[in-house]
Amino acid sequence: MVAIKGLTCIVIGGGYAGINAVKAIRKTFKGQASKRTLRLILIDKNPYHFRKVLLFKPAVGDEDITIPLTRLFPEGVEFVQATVTKIESGERRLLCQDAEGNKNSIKYDFLVLAVGSVVRQPDPDQGGMALASLDAAWKIREAWRANIKEAVKEKSAKERQRLMTIAVVGAGISGIETSAELAYFIREDAVLLGLDPSAVRIKLFNANKRLFPAGPAKVGLKLERSLDACGVTTLHGSRVLQEKEGALTLSNGETMSVGLCVWTLGLLPNPMLQSIGLPITPEGYVIVDASYRVQGAQGVYSIGDCARIVDPASGRVDGKTCKEATAQAARLGKILSADIAGHPTPPHKEFIYFFCFALGPEQGMVWTHQWGLDIIFTGKLGWRIRKFTWDSASLLK
Repeated sequence: MVAIKGLTCIVIGGGYAGINAVKAIRKTFKGQASKRTLRLILIDKNPYHFRKVLLFKPAVGDEDITIPLTRLFPEGVEFVQATVTKIESGERRLLCQDAEGNKNSIKYDFLVLAVGSVVRQPDPDQGGMALASLDAAWKIREAWRANIKEAVKEKSAKERQRLMTIAVVGAGISGIETSAELAYFIREDAVLLGLDPSAVRIKLFNANKRLFPAGPAKVGLKLERSLDACGVTTLHGSRVLQEKEGALTLSNGETMSVGLCVWTLGLLPNPMLQSIGLPITPEGYVIVDASYRVQGAQGVYSIGDCARIVDPASGRVDGKTCKEATAQAARLGKILSADIAGHPTPPHKEFIYFFCFALGPEQGMVWTHQWGLDIIFTGKLGWRIRKFTWDSASLLK
């Protein structure tokens, strides 16, 4: 009797796409799709899953937005804490380096690249603080708390108002959620310190003409009204050039006094993709086919923010939020199963048009377009749906 060789599958990246890929692959190999044993390895530079979409939480409070990978997968998955430096697809081998600088190589049969994206940051001379990492979030919280404590002692009304004013630059989902959360928690702290909470000014700078340009104008207007009710003023068509010593300079030449400037400028492809040895687009995303196979790299797949994924039916490029990553991961499990069995693979299919926004604690808004109708949920129901999307993407029940 000939022994059937086991398979080694490596998933690179412990973000939303990576952990959901691990879940889908384990499910595939528990089923009838393969009678072969599986060695499943998850590689990440950190020992935890980082809930990047919740980065605004540590900017206002003590919420921990990391989850140990061993908690998500207590058994059946090997963890390697390292940075991948090269994928040698011809040899089906990757090279990696741990935090101590030790280099290693690992062979694989299948590899899933899910290294995500990085937060876009302003140039250093533009000043302010970018909400780009846990450390940055903590520093933002320290800064605004120091400002309102200073405001308590400040005799000048003008300077006190400056200390209680925050500019949030960038009005995507992250900017909207960050500004709403800041407005709520700074007002709470202002009350505790004996300050007038209505003096807290959160100004959201939007380079576009309205909020939420990906959806209908009425949803953008509804979002703006909800933010206004939270204490956030939205400034449309406003580009911030620089923050220096409490003065904000706008592209129209105007200046404005602020106590803090927080940049939320969206995402960029992970820079490691430039040197890892796989084909990328001019913008820096991994090139894949309709079944997530990396062009010219046998046995290598890529999903999530790091890949440019196109629906072959509509020609539309998939979004880069955790809901798309979760759906791609689930489909990837079926694709691997089909590839192992030599069957046709299911092609990518775009996720339903669906967007969620948190608007402060237990408040949210959800919009989707189904059956020719715009469907909107607001308030606590909107918040519960928003929280469900966060938790399910991080494999939390």
